[in-house]
Parts: sequence; C-alpha cells; structure tokens
Amino acid sequence: MRLVNINFVDEGSVLARPVRSANGRVLLGEGVSLNYNFLTKLKQLGYDMLFIRDDRFRDVEINYAVSDKTKEIAFNAIRSVTTAVDNNPDTSINADGVRYAVLNIMEDLLCSFDILSNLTDIMGYDEYTFHHSVNTTVLALVLAMGKGYTQTRLLELGMGVLMHDIGKTRVPKEILHKSSKLNEEDFEEIKKHSGFGYDFIRKNRDFSIHSAHVAFQHHEKWMGGGYPRGLKGTDIHEFGRITAVADVYDALISKRPYREAMEPYEAYEYILAQSGYQFDPEIVKIFTKHVAVYPTGTGVILSNGLRGNVIAQNASLPNRPIVRAIFEGNNLLEQYSDFDLSKQLNIMITKIENR
Repeated sequence: MRLVNINFVDEGSVLARPVRSANGRVLLGEGVSLNYNFLTKLKQLGYDMLFIRDDRFRDVEINYAVSDKTKEIAFNAIRSVTTAVDNNPDTSINADGVRYAVLNIMEDLLCSFDILSNLTDIMGYDEYTFHHSVNTTVLALVLAMGKGYTQTRLLELGMGVLMHDIGKTRVPKEILHKSSKLNEEDFEEIKKHSGFGYDFIRKNRDFSIHSAHVAFQHHEKWMGGGYPRGLKGTDIHEFGRITAVADVYDALISKRPYREAMEPYEAYEYILAQSGYQFDPEIVKIFTKHVAVYPTGTGVILSNGLRGNVIAQNASLPNRPIVRAIFEGNNLLEQYSDFDLSKQLNIMITKIENR
C-alpha cells in the first residue's frame, strides 16, 4: 500500500486501509473500489489522503502506534465525559472510562515493535477536539516512555492528557468554533480553558493533582510568555512540558476547515526550532528519537530525480528513511528501486508529493 492524495486517486483504485470517522466508525472498508461518488463524498468530508493498494508496495506494512479499536475506546471516553459536562457542569468525570482508555493505549504502545510507527491516521474535519485529545495522549505517552516513566506514572500522565482540553467546555461555542482569526478578546476567553480544566479535574478524587496540572500547564512555555501563569523552565510541571510538545505537534499536522495541515516534517522542524524557547530541550530531544520525520507511506521526491514512497524507518536516523522509487518524473519505472537514505548519504528527500 501507499499514501496518495485524493486528487490523484484514479477511479477504480482499491482502498488498502479502511477510511474511518474520528470515532472509529468505518466509512469505507478495506478492499472497496473507489468510484466518483465515493471520492467526491470523501473530499467533502475533508479527507485528502488515502491508502491505496499497489502491487509494487505489497510487502510494505504501515503500522500505527495504537489500534483502531483502542482509538475508538479513547474517543468514546473523552466524548462521554465532554457530553456529560456540557449537559451538567457540576457532574463528576467517569474516571473508570478514562483510565480504561489510557490503559489500552499504554498496552498498545508497550507491545509495539516499531518505535517510529505512524502516530496518527488520516482524518477529515469531524470531531477535531476529541480526535486531537486522543492523538495528543498517544504522543505524550510515547515521549514519557522515552523518559523511562513507570506504569503508574504513565497512567497518571495519560489520564491528564486525555482530559487536557476539558476546560474548553466552558468556553463559548461561537468562539471555540470560530473559523476566522481570533481577536484579542476571543483569545483571552480561550486562555481561560486551562484554569477551568484544572479546577474541574482536581475536584475529582479519582484523578491525581499531577493529572490536573496537565490541563493547567500545557500552554506554558520553557522561556516564559505562556499562560495562564507565565511559568518558566522546570517551574512548569514535567507533565505540562511533555504535553506541550505533543499538543502543538498534533495541532500542526491536523487539517482544519480554515487551514491546511502542515506536513509532518514541517511540524517536526517547528518543534525542533522551538527547543529551548517554547519547549523543554530534553523533551524535544526525546521527540526527535521517537517520531518519524517522514511517516511510512509518505510520497517523496529524491534529489536524484526519482519519486516514490517511504517504506520503512531507520530508528537511528529518523530523518533518513528507506524509500521505494517507482517514478522518474512522471514516467513509471520498469523496475522499482529501494534507497536506504541512512546508507546512501548522497541522496536526500527534496519534496513531499503524495501522488
């Protein structure tokens, strides 16, 4: 299979992976032949990347950090809590559902053999807030595992991250879902969600105070200037420092109705550039070791003029994966060629092009 921009998917192409909604429901199953109506509807829903069957990539496995079932469990947990809080701001969090979701994510991550497995799946516009909470939790736990956290500490962090945006239930919906740029007054309202979330979580005895600090401090910045308290350096709880990196990375690579998603390598470079400024340098260092710069399946153009897709990662050099080239320009090669960029140092990726 390989990843293809929907605008370059031919009618009759066959899906290599199911297309799912954010809550895990299958919209189109693996093996479905794509016709004009299917492609049109997927575009309307905001899907712009699809995994397509290609015999030249039959041996390529694209494994995600957590299973579709685990993502569905986590999605339903956060949606259940959010819906309950929307209906009754004084309600208690269903901590059992949150704990179960985080334990499932932890189990998937601990059983994964591919340390640079893709962290996020293709998605459309729907249910961004819930999808973002799940993705951010997955990445935060990957980073915490990189730091050597115990199971108890991982669970404590994960429960906080899954709830890190719960305070947004107190922000006016017209501001939260505004498609145009926020003005200063709007932004001041948005900033209140950190305090709202902290107060809500800390009042629940099934969550630790450390979990509550995830909601409170994930917008603080290493060099100061963040909110709500403008903390600096190690005055920021480590849970908050980890979540800050995970939160920003997932937000950057997520497509929104009012802007396109960044390519993963662009978001990766942003995180790297903000090391020591917005983010804790130690956390960024761990991030660079555990996140693929070019996720498996990504279409790329090489400096030798050949075009193909990433088929595997090099854990020691995350920015130099293995690429299978199948085109020279727009001409299909008679025989594909694999390039291990960790060994062929005279070749580099010059551009992302999923077609």
